[in-house]
Amino acid sequence: MPQPTAIVTGGGRGIGRAVSVELAGAGYYVVVNYKSNASSAEETVELLKANGGDGECVGFDVSNSDESGKALEEILSRRKTVDVLVNNAGITADGLFVMMSENDWDTVVNTSLKGFYNMTKPVLKKMIPQKRGSVVSIASVAGLTGNRGQANYAAAKAGLIGASRSVASETARLGVRVNVVAPGLIETDMIRNAPVENIKSLIPMARIGKPAEVARVVRFLCSEDASYITGQVISVNGGMF
Repeated sequence: MPQPTAIVTGGGRGIGRAVSVELAGAGYYVVVNYKSNASSAEETVELLKANGGDGECVGFDVSNSDESGKALEEILSRRKTVDVLVNNAGITADGLFVMMSENDWDTVVNTSLKGFYNMTKPVLKKMIPQKRGSVVSIASVAGLTGNRGQANYAAAKAGLIGASRSVASETARLGVRVNVVAPGLIETDMIRNAPVENIKSLIPMARIGKPAEVARVVRFLCSEDASYITGQVISVNGGMF
């Protein structure tokens, strides 16, 4: 049996890094995608290897169909199986909607939502003949509730949820499961400038989550322990509703 393969977009840092390490620990060969920060992605690969795992980093922009298509073609041609895809790549460009530039809207939506299309469609074409596979997309509490100053980000993540549920219904009888994890406030670079102490008061657990807490849920959804779970959104947010 060949070593199973997992592809993690935006795997160079934060939640993506934690997911990459967690999946490597579960026995996957992890392909760590990055857009521009090669050194951070290389650190992720070094980290998973230091923990007994294996993998590589591959640079391409998931929102660019040509770039992602060529990169995936190369990855899929040399890996005997692709068992897991984690659509984690995402960016923010916050601002009030009435002042938001078209570029800020397009860049954020394209990274999460077009990135889902560019990655998931070709990977499904590999998974379906295998009659097995798991796709997990990282959304956000913002995609469930909205968030002031993040109309673009909330739209992208809400779209990710809708797309994932639709694809899940299409692939459920074909052996492929598609789920979503929706984190709340997690200790990553994305919250560097956020008023963390004020936000803590809105979280029932009164603390910020850790990337590893999200990664463990992703690993569960990719495992056989979650064999009857598809089309679901699992919130990891300390009790926020």
